[in-house]
Amino acid sequence: MAKRTKQKLQTRSAKTEGNAPSNREPELQIIGGTFRGRKLRYHGDPITRPMKHRVREAIFNLVGTDVEGKYAIDLFAGTGALGLEALSRGAVRATFIERHIPTAKIVRENIASLAVEEQTTVLETSAFLWGKRDLPHFQSAIHNSQFAIPWLVFISPPYAFYVDRLDEMLELIEGLRKHAPPESIFVIESDERFDFGQLPHGVKL
Repeated sequence: MAKRTKQKLQTRSAKTEGNAPSNREPELQIIGGTFRGRKLRYHGDPITRPMKHRVREAIFNLVGTDVEGKYAIDLFAGTGALGLEALSRGAVRATFIERHIPTAKIVRENIASLAVEEQTTVLETSAFLWGKRDLPHFQSAIHNSQFAIPWLVFISPPYAFYVDRLDEMLELIEGLRKHAPPESIFVIESDERFDFGQLPHGVKL
């Protein structure tokens, strides 16, 4: 966990060993909060890598009650499990960003199954494009008062992005850090290929 005066950056690193694809469709469910035990859909497409329950549980143990009152941003959303888990635990709204159209459809189906359409937005776009084009205007678009709601940002991309698209990943994280309101929290998942020492200047781990 890294702390700064105006923001907190929490990180979680997960290794890929033992995560070989299976022909059996995994069963996903909300593991805490109002929707605890509610099942989530997953189409089984290997392009989506659902986070294991124990990793998601560890992340929310780190965040703790700080999730309450936050605006969740679920980048590389996949099934939407992280953003929906945040809503279950007290986040006030959530935006899901997923460029793979069939996967974004699953996110919408999971949102509908929990009846949280009024609290959510799904954007079918690249997280990198969103970061360059829309992020600078995002805060003013979602807040109607002078008091900005702190963000809870989940960054859980395909691990290969930390190698193949490292510069873009760092640019995205820096842009989020720059625009996030005070008391925002970032949760970053990676495997061992990412050196957390490369995070934006001023962040200490």
